[in-house]
Amino acid sequence: MRPMNDTPNPHDGQNSGNRYPARELPAEQPTPAPPPAERENAVSGRQRLRAGLWPPRVSRAQLIVALLLFVLGLGLAIQVRSNSDNSALRGARQEDLVRILDELDNRTQRLEDEKQRLDDQRTELENSSDQAEEARKQTLEKERQLGILAGTVAAHGPGITLTISDPSGAVEADMLLDTIQELRAAGAEAIEINGVRVVADTYFSGDGGDLKVDGRKVAAPYEFKVIGKPQDLEPALNIPGGVVQTLEKEQATAEVARVDDIVVDALRPAKQPDYARSSSP
Repeated sequence: MRPMNDTPNPHDGQNSGNRYPARELPAEQPTPAPPPAERENAVSGRQRLRAGLWPPRVSRAQLIVALLLFVLGLGLAIQVRSNSDNSALRGARQEDLVRILDELDNRTQRLEDEKQRLDDQRTELENSSDQAEEARKQTLEKERQLGILAGTVAAHGPGITLTISDPSGAVEADMLLDTIQELRAAGAEAIEINGVRVVADTYFSGDGGDLKVDGRKVAAPYEFKVIGKPQDLEPALNIPGGVVQTLEKEQATAEVARVDDIVVDALRPAKQPDYARSSSP
């Protein structure tokens, strides 16, 4: 029996067929943590990035540009919507459009004249040495003008005469009313029909051939005396589809003549209102 020997045999490893003995791989070393200073720099960088993105910082110039763009967009939206709306005038005839345009121009001119007159009155009051006397004169002038409108005083001035002949009795009360409306729209300031003064509350009644104005019977031919600007009054009656053509369709005739100075002297009695009182002190 061979005694056991604790001394290793250098030839024992040759039996495995490997010339080099096996070696153990070194253990993987853990990655060292970054120093505290680097961690603080990384955290502070993220905080700076977050602070730079939110909340957003808008300059005054950017706010102004945004506001202008908003106003421009709103205006374009309103314009597009207004252009897309159906206009009530699209189906109107050409002569009706011309008539409406002329009436608008005339009304605009009358408003401009009234504005100029009021401005002149204000200037006179401001520059007058005796403002009380000037105010009294203007009060009397205003009273005279209101008297003309109310039909309580006579009036004269340039205008037209309109004579409507109705041999067949086809002219109705509404036709005379339409004639008055056309004259008023054209700037008529005083109107008289067959000796009856036309005012704000004038009414027409009866049938063809038996017409009444404010309850007073009038017979053909119907003679209108109108004070106003002849250059506006005459075209208003002669426009296509206007008063003259409408009357001619009813076998009636209408003659319009310009007059340099026409007198409207039919008067209406001044009425005292039963309930209305002036609100001026």
